[in-house]
Amino acid sequence: MPPPAVWNMPPMAPTPGMPGMSMPMPEMHSAFYWGHRAQVLFRDWPGDRGDVGMYILCLVVVFALAALVEALSAAAKGVSSRRPAAVLAITGIHAVKMGLAYVVMLAVMSFNVGVLLAAVAGHTIGYLLARIGLFRRATPQDDAPRK
Repeated sequence: MPPPAVWNMPPMAPTPGMPGMSMPMPEMHSAFYWGHRAQVLFRDWPGDRGDVGMYILCLVVVFALAALVEALSAAAKGVSSRRPAAVLAITGIHAVKMGLAYVVMLAVMSFNVGVLLAAVAGHTIGYLLARIGLFRRATPQDDAPRK
């Protein structure tokens, strides 16, 4: 069976005057690399200017987003009501959590090792804080005297 006719079409030549065709493409990494000159989530952020402070801010933002994903996960587990308002609240928390998780994933796809480490550390610290009960509601058993 011959391939579809679309596969046999010659490649399209760039049309003169098309916007964006003459712009230089940013460097895309296909393997992990070290360095503070990165492009994470947005064009020119944290930037290629050699500004280490913006790179550190980027790492802090990725860390905080990853920790927030874990905090939202713990918060959703704490609600076990079947009332419609509670179900809608849990659904909203889940939607925000998944959106943030995808943003963290896209940040890691910059292939910068620092961003990867910040994401893993954020998830770890967020999970740890959720497990030790920072986000847990107090129960009557917590107030009872221990023997």
